[in-house]
Amino acid sequence: MRILLIALAVGFFSTAAAQTDFKYKNPQLSAEERVADLLQHMTIQEKAGQLLSPFGWEMWVKVNGEVAPSEKFKGLVAEHHIGMLWGTYRADPWTEKTLETGLNPALAAETGNAIQKYVMEHTRLGIPIFLAEEAPHGHMAIGTTVFPTGIGLASTWSPQLIEEMGAVVAKEVSLQGGHIAYGPVLDLVRDPRWSRVEETYGEDPVLSGAMGAALVRGMGAGDLDREYSVISTLKHFLAYGSPEGGRNGGPAMVGTRDLHTNFLHPFREAVQAGALSVMTAYNSIDGIPCTSNDYLLTEVLRNQWGFDGFVVSDLFSIEGLRSNHYVAETIREASEMAIKAGVDVDLGGNAFRQLVDAVEAGSLDIAVLDTAVSRVLRLKFEMGLFENPYVEADKAQREVRTPEHIQLALKAAQSSIVLLENKNNLLPLNPKKMKKVAVIGPNAHNRYNMLGDYTAPQEASNIVTVLEGVQTKLGAKNVDYVRGCAIRDTSWNEIARAVEVAKKADVAIVVVGGSSARDFETSYMETGAAVTREDYVSDMDAGEGFDRATLELLGFQMKLLKAVEATGTPVVVVYIQGRPMDMNWAAQHAEALLTAWYPGQQGGQAIADVLFGDYNPAGRLPVTVVRSAGQLPLYYNRLAPVGHAYVDMPLTPLYSFGYGKSYTQFEYGDLTVNEVGSLRYEVSFDLKNVGSVDGEEVAQLYMRKQFASSVQPLKQLKHFERVFLKKGEVKRVTFTVSHEDLFIVDAQMRRVIEPGKFKLMIGASSDAIKLEAEIEVVK
Repeated sequence: MRILLIALAVGFFSTAAAQTDFKYKNPQLSAEERVADLLQHMTIQEKAGQLLSPFGWEMWVKVNGEVAPSEKFKGLVAEHHIGMLWGTYRADPWTEKTLETGLNPALAAETGNAIQKYVMEHTRLGIPIFLAEEAPHGHMAIGTTVFPTGIGLASTWSPQLIEEMGAVVAKEVSLQGGHIAYGPVLDLVRDPRWSRVEETYGEDPVLSGAMGAALVRGMGAGDLDREYSVISTLKHFLAYGSPEGGRNGGPAMVGTRDLHTNFLHPFREAVQAGALSVMTAYNSIDGIPCTSNDYLLTEVLRNQWGFDGFVVSDLFSIEGLRSNHYVAETIREASEMAIKAGVDVDLGGNAFRQLVDAVEAGSLDIAVLDTAVSRVLRLKFEMGLFENPYVEADKAQREVRTPEHIQLALKAAQSSIVLLENKNNLLPLNPKKMKKVAVIGPNAHNRYNMLGDYTAPQEASNIVTVLEGVQTKLGAKNVDYVRGCAIRDTSWNEIARAVEVAKKADVAIVVVGGSSARDFETSYMETGAAVTREDYVSDMDAGEGFDRATLELLGFQMKLLKAVEATGTPVVVVYIQGRPMDMNWAAQHAEALLTAWYPGQQGGQAIADVLFGDYNPAGRLPVTVVRSAGQLPLYYNRLAPVGHAYVDMPLTPLYSFGYGKSYTQFEYGDLTVNEVGSLRYEVSFDLKNVGSVDGEEVAQLYMRKQFASSVQPLKQLKHFERVFLKKGEVKRVTFTVSHEDLFIVDAQMRRVIEPGKFKLMIGASSDAIKLEAEIEVVK
């Protein structure tokens, strides 16, 4: 027995020594050469394992403040040779990781190191593991910086700011040992009843594309040699944000021309910016599930766009080909459909374990498997993981959520706030004239309702609520707070007390809306989507899985608003929300109205800064706010004809795409259009701040092809710029219209530039056009 053990030991160390002679171990060779060599040494099982990405939070244990790989992780490495983990540092009620049981930045870095060390030293070929993390508005991990959610970020209309944020998020992910950041979310929203509006950049392809590309650039732009660069994963490919009935994961009834004109555009922009990973969507399009759609995943993404990264399924979406869409009878058939269509990585599921049997049975060509594995391995080599798989825990502790990062979160929150109404210039409030202010409402002092979905547990000191923000302006003794009611729960209320407080105040700030805050009482599907329950009423009315049939305020919130308004005290209404809700009553009755979406950890301070004039709001709506759910779908760039009013309601929305007020006013003038090259025009105009305070305007250029071979939108955003102007200042703003702005998808589904006239429209929003001109393209 002893002789056998010695022989095994000698054999192991001989194998380890021989690894150093493998070509793939040589960093002087190209990534392609190293991949080709490594593939030669891999078994079918090892290849399939590289395409698996199980739940990362199950792969470590924490005992007395020390972390180590779990037995489950060791078993998966030994049996299935896993090459990737998802959500290793994730903490939320679904994962059952809390502030106490989860990982702070230093422990997260140590955990990543322990996992890497194990796979490097306990596997035959020593292939490092990829760690993928959720990061749509900050790294979803304990101790990181929380920015506004996507819909708020889009309201900034500032790609420059989003790029700065992307660099911070990438750094915080990378410092803790992560390599892949899930985000941006590029789904176009045409139904606000859908539960995940908050994650998106709204309804427009150009705005979404600009914001998504900016985030990708900030995260490294695909340059994996760059310090803190991570791989951006674009979500969700494709048309996931426009499901039938607003039901999450439902089929998208979208035409092919609409796909090419609108839905594909943001993804193409982000791919060109350097994105190296794309996630499939749960939905089907015209009967074909996105996870098995070879036209989208191979023909468009790779053949037409030249994408050279990897495609990852959404969670369990390969199994969903069988259990949800019923296009595959077995999991093995589903796995073959997915990989042949162009899916490279199986997120969370076990479907790609079946690829071994498929290859051995001859139903899957080994070349197809090798192609998928090569895409993953090449990025591991390019990122330098074989040489440098570890990170510094002390550095992670020092440089995650720094004061500079928190300051950027404040700037993003300030920039995202949209002022919708300001009657009689009630705002900004003058603190010197305020003896008493009432702060009322279910979202006035609820920390988690500020943050949105995909957010980790937070220390109380990390979040500023609206109440706390107002107190910084007036002092705690001059501010009275009453919650009033819950978001949804009608088993209690304190509206009478709220009325008493409002009567004594100079102004009442009422903070209502919704919530995507997960809690430990909520149940979750295996995909992580929340499940509604009849026996428990949480605040959640949004967030993955919480679709709505209506858009009205829930619970007693409307009753609270009406009661406070009836006191005669001036009312400022602030909506903190994950979707554009019904704001008709507030628009009509409140003296001032703002939406702050989910503004992140500094949201309360940002809202107070706007209310008291320390920041002049310049957020603009990235999505249409409808008068009623009965108008849906209603979006600004809908196709001609204009349409007509309903019997009981106008066709027009309550607030249009691009809309938002300021504490100052702006004038547009002196428009000139000059042709400066072939299909290239400079469109210039003067923008003047004619008000009494400094401020920012978001100048917007829309276009319309007057006559075309296919029906065109009534107007389409092409360019925009957020411009700061001191009071009285004039700036010359120039947009360059190029051939890219002139393309349409014609009657034969070709992307072409047709001769004819194009109308140029410049203004402050899609329905506030100030200047017009025309250009003509000749044959």
